[in-house]
Amino acid sequence: MKLINIGFGNMVNADRLLAIVSPESAPIKRMIQECKEKGTLIDATHGRRTRAVIITDSDNVILTYLQSETVANRLNDINDEEIAGEEIE
Repeated sequence: MKLINIGFGNMVNADRLLAIVSPESAPIKRMIQECKEKGTLIDATHGRRTRAVIITDSDNVILTYLQSETVANRLNDINDEEIAGEEIE
C-alpha cells in the first residue's frame, strides 16, 4: 500500500485515488455538499481553505488545503520511487 501525505500528517491510499480536482466548479461543489449529507466527506483541511478535492473509488471525497498539483507531484514521486526500485532488483 502506497500512502500520499495530504498535509498535517494525513495520508491517503494512492491505490484508491480516482481523481484530484479543483473545488471551484459548481459540479464539484454539489458533489461536496452531497457527500457531506451522506457522511462520506473527509475534511483534512484543518480549517484552511480547500484547494484540492480527492475522489476515491470507495465513494469518499477528501478535502485538502494542498493544491492539486502538489498532491499529483507527491503521487508521481511515489510512482518514480517504485519504478526505480524495480530497476535495481
